[in-house]
Amino acid sequence: MRRIVSTILSTISIMVLLFSYHTSSSSATISASPVVQQPLSSDPNPPSGSSKNGGTSTTKPGAAAKPSPAPAAIAYTGGVASTRWGPVQVRITVRGGKITRAQAVQYPQGNNRDGQINGYALPILDQAVVQKQSAAIDTISGATVTSDGYLQSLQSAIDQAHL
Repeated sequence: MRRIVSTILSTISIMVLLFSYHTSSSSATISASPVVQQPLSSDPNPPSGSSKNGGTSTTKPGAAAKPSPAPAAIAYTGGVASTRWGPVQVRITVRGGKITRAQAVQYPQGNNRDGQINGYALPILDQAVVQKQSAAIDTISGATVTSDGYLQSLQSAIDQAHL
């Protein structure tokens, strides 16, 4: 009889502990932020379709046409993802429909451990985004919470860029 009661109480205790355990998955939430588009370079030449003489353009015979300039790079800043260690925000630079740069502009910096983790993880995440051209990148072991926030903010920036 004592053995049965002991087994039942042990089982109940284990079940209570299992159900009260909180995992860290989905600990990041993204908050709304205004859409930010920033041209990174300015072209001194007006677009080729505009002219000052009423819509007609004249070219001299034998004059070589200028090659069209490369498309301007535009930066898109994702929404701020709130994680339990602090906010995370990512900015991507897009040129010609491709991500040319990704950078965390806001991330947890509360203590030395945050600095160590983010100093290691963020450059890897930034590089992976440029290589994969999407938010379908792996999280960094040891920086799971920051990685999750990074991915949420990154997806927000990618959505703004319509990629």
